[in-house]
Amino acid sequence: MNARLMLAASLLAAALAACAAGLIITSGFVGDAGISDTVVYATYGERIASGDMPYRDFEVEYPPGALVPFVVPALVSSTQSRYDDFFEPLMVVALAVASCLIVVSLRALEASPRRVVFAVASFLTGVILLGPFVLTRFDLYAAAVCLAAICAILHRRAYLGPILLGAAIATKIYPAVMLPLLVVRTWKREGPTAAMRGIALTIGAVLVLYLPFALLAPEGVVKSVWRQVGRPLQIESLASAVLLALHHAAGMPLDWASGSGSQNLTGAVSGVASAVTTVVGVAALGFVWVKFERGDSYEAARFVRYAAAATVAFVTFGKVLSPQFLVWLLAIVVLVPGVRGAIAIILLLVACLLTRGWFPHGYWDLVKQFDPTASWLVLARDLVLVAVFAVLVARLRAREPAKG
Repeated sequence: MNARLMLAASLLAAALAACAAGLIITSGFVGDAGISDTVVYATYGERIASGDMPYRDFEVEYPPGALVPFVVPALVSSTQSRYDDFFEPLMVVALAVASCLIVVSLRALEASPRRVVFAVASFLTGVILLGPFVLTRFDLYAAAVCLAAICAILHRRAYLGPILLGAAIATKIYPAVMLPLLVVRTWKREGPTAAMRGIALTIGAVLVLYLPFALLAPEGVVKSVWRQVGRPLQIESLASAVLLALHHAAGMPLDWASGSGSQNLTGAVSGVASAVTTVVGVAALGFVWVKFERGDSYEAARFVRYAAAATVAFVTFGKVLSPQFLVWLLAIVVLVPGVRGAIAIILLLVACLLTRGWFPHGYWDLVKQFDPTASWLVLARDLVLVAVFAVLVARLRAREPAKG
């Protein structure tokens, strides 16, 4: 079988596997969604479909690139149940696209067929472990856009890669942590002119998506961006998990409140913890970026590893660690080659399984009662993510091959 036929067969198999995973999730075999965000998405979509301008006529907490999956189901539905009937299959399509992009990305890394199967199977297994709620969030769509950018970068598309990265940042902010890595890699491999071109293309793509709204509704756009970066300490974050552990182990008083689209710990202690986790997160990202810059290889495999490490750092040490964020991690960690990658993937699957221990059905017990079992599960999950980060940045005795 020639290379093109093998690629086509791999893509078909990945798409079919994703559809099968979607059927498993929607069948009820692995439970129900429990908590859904589609009511909010439908409100946004219906307002836009009726002619209202987002950020001006109504507040939107998400970047403009996220509006597409909100609007499409609204155009073909008139009730919330019909909206859900269209939105969930749309996320299954995003799951299939992401699976295919994993295959194409691994082709650039010269991965073996066995490694490709392992990566796609791990990605789909992680999504299934998380459960049906992932189809009520748009994070599969965001992960697919981010994977498209990574795929283009790995295939050395000098213009398409940075443009898609900009589109990914304007969909969910987390891919921004990969931009410094792309700049360093391009600078080292192709020179400063190419690196500056990459920055310009990425920022330009972000501006193209933001600019129409920023011109017509600057205040609304600023509020939206601030809501994304200025979030309080969400109850499932690593810092919150430590405070919950202290609450149960030492009786430290805690309180909570809803705000910014999440349930958050409040009070002076949580404010200090929020500041500390921000410093730790920035330090972790800086460590990843500097370590990558000081390396002796800037090939595709090493870029993927550090892009995964930066994403894990952003999620793990951030002030918000919602369960759906694990979809972002699954989509990129499965690309990391070698034993390091396999260990990171297994740990990430454990994190998905632990998350299922309290979300969605034990979530409100965690929030309202600081349920001890759920609290310790949150801490265990978050510490597993710390372990994933450690695996990705640790120096191994035997140097891994860097295939580009």
